[in-house]
Amino acid sequence: MTDYDYEHLDEIHRVLEPLGVELSEHQATTEAEVIDVARGAVALLVEYVPITEAVIGALDGLRLIVRFGVGYDNVDVAAATRHGVSVCNVPDFGSEDIADHAFLLLLAAARKLVPMANSVQAGRWDVNEFKPIFRLRGQTVGIVGLGRTGSAVAARARAFGMRAVAYHPNRPPEYFAERGATPVELDELLRTADVVSLQATLNPQTRHLIGERELGLMKPTAILVNTARGGIVDGAALARALREGQIAGAALDVVEREPIPRDEPLLGLENCLITPHGAYYTEESVRDLKTFAAEEVARLLRGESLRNPVNRIT
Repeated sequence: MTDYDYEHLDEIHRVLEPLGVELSEHQATTEAEVIDVARGAVALLVEYVPITEAVIGALDGLRLIVRFGVGYDNVDVAAATRHGVSVCNVPDFGSEDIADHAFLLLLAAARKLVPMANSVQAGRWDVNEFKPIFRLRGQTVGIVGLGRTGSAVAARARAFGMRAVAYHPNRPPEYFAERGATPVELDELLRTADVVSLQATLNPQTRHLIGERELGLMKPTAILVNTARGGIVDGAALARALREGQIAGAALDVVEREPIPRDEPLLGLENCLITPHGAYYTEESVRDLKTFAAEEVARLLRGESLRNPVNRIT
């Protein structure tokens, strides 16, 4: 364990102890610290610390890196592949919880919940302050990334009478039909959606996927929801679009710089709702995350196929 912010690791011990695994627990924050504490390790369980080529190259005998979570942008996957080290993520934990939070953000932004509630607390009682608000039924939600979480967002949208369109490259039409969404290209999605919900993985192809040009395609009444990764959106461009009324609002659980700095241009904007990267969190999802991550190590040690590899070792 290179680093973690969990109260306990009971689930991990429960999976690995029957295999006679020595689990070494640390709170490394730098390359040098990881190299120092992980010498001799067969596998790394990683949360936030960067796992760079320098780290991977220094750890003889390393065979597996498991990232706690869906994203794995703090792991140099290309370097791991060159060194013959498998990398896994945990894509199937908390999908329903993240979808719940995405829809919570959607509802709060669409109904202007936070400024409305704050207005009452400040002693005002006037719904006219918050006009216009539009009915969700009949609106279109555009989902960027129709994986597990994106599919769960589509199901919630349908329950509210919304139409779902989705951008997810290299999937056949039946993939979308099974999930109740209509396939569209990204530009069409941005032009037609009343709400754009980002559920994609952050990688070199998706970094700043939503920038100044893409925001310019969106309706002035549209809302951007991001519960995926902050780097998918150019934060400076989004702040400008919100300040200038280019889009109606944003509801974000993630930003480019986390923890969010005080000079973040998105702070202080009344039409921008931000929560602290907590969409994934329920007690059940954290339990599953630790268990599923440890099970990948167990598969490696038993000589079984890995369940969620993100690279291919030949």
